[in-house]
Amino acid sequence: MRFALPSLFAGSARKPASGLAQRSKMMEYDQPLVWVVVLLMLFGMVMVYSASISLPDSPKYAAYNNNHFLMRQAVFVTVSIIGGMLAFRVPIATWQKLAPYLFVATMFLLVLVLVPGLGKGVNGAKRWLSFKVFNIQPSEMMKLFIVLYAADYTVRKQQFMHQLTKGFMPMTVAVGVVGLLLLLEPDLGAFGVIVCIAMGILFLGGINGIWFGGIGATLVGVFSMVIMLSPWRRERIFAYLNPWTEENALGKAYQLSHSLIAFGRGELFGVGLGGSVEKLHYLPEAHTDFLLAVIGEELGFAGVLLVVIMFYWIIKRAFEIGRQAIAIDLTFAGLTAKGIGIWIGVQAFINMGVNLGLLPTKGLTLPLMSYGGSGVLINCMGLAILLRIDYENRLMMRGGRV
Repeated sequence: MRFALPSLFAGSARKPASGLAQRSKMMEYDQPLVWVVVLLMLFGMVMVYSASISLPDSPKYAAYNNNHFLMRQAVFVTVSIIGGMLAFRVPIATWQKLAPYLFVATMFLLVLVLVPGLGKGVNGAKRWLSFKVFNIQPSEMMKLFIVLYAADYTVRKQQFMHQLTKGFMPMTVAVGVVGLLLLLEPDLGAFGVIVCIAMGILFLGGINGIWFGGIGATLVGVFSMVIMLSPWRRERIFAYLNPWTEENALGKAYQLSHSLIAFGRGELFGVGLGGSVEKLHYLPEAHTDFLLAVIGEELGFAGVLLVVIMFYWIIKRAFEIGRQAIAIDLTFAGLTAKGIGIWIGVQAFINMGVNLGLLPTKGLTLPLMSYGGSGVLINCMGLAILLRIDYENRLMMRGGRV
């Protein structure tokens, strides 16, 4: 099926030669993918409102009204859509040129987060830079820019990808520095996502299998050591393994136990939109990290399955677009598309796994849906770049040029 490309998007590419100019203005784009992304964000707004409507009853949020988080999320979504449209207008070749600079700039922001007086702390973690009117979370930005940087690095170092010193080590050092900065915040969840993105792109780019396996084993050891050397992380792991003992259920496993209760109450079709009991100050962070638990309670297995299917659709399309780009020799674009698929897939999987008790509790939001400005904006920009890759693929296959 073919769809006419809106004039807002069509102007993002230079006119192709001679008779192709008119056809480029009517170039098709992946409309189903656009609708899935928009529906996820709108669905997320509804559930954020449902999960946060009772928060003003708590002294912590007494200064807010019942619509506070809904209105802010609506602003976040609007700004994110505009940001996505602007990102779509940037050619992929430009993103490739900017990739190293964006990576370094974001690493500098990660350093600023740790500077006393600049970084904003919430619940014991310093992950935000405050600009009075809005906050920026550099770790969210790094998830997108590590995709671009790893794809660009793989293309530039293609002939050295089977060598340790020239191909493998520089990228390992770069990711290691990012990881160190994230662990100092601390943000182990974001570090895990970024490592998966970088390793996934290197694997798809043809890195030596021995080095890949070696670094994989090393990372497992590093994560294990981080957990073992951190008393509160150890306690969280032990609580995760047995959340129903009284000590754990009232302590480190409090969120997990109430999340599982929410899913249990939801059963097949849920208790009804707005009918959640767990969101009534029993389940902490219900509008952010544990939004899926509220979906499970209010809309049941059917609601959770719908969310899973929509995320599956996005990841599937990302890999299809990536394969298509590589098939027409657009290697950077192809690796970027697949990297975006890995990013969205890994973060969604970890968030869902935490909510369902399959993984230890981590502070990761559900992409596109959970409350938050930086996360939704960067998600939209990443998916807009994916749409741009698809647009350029279709343009190239019709004989045009970007």
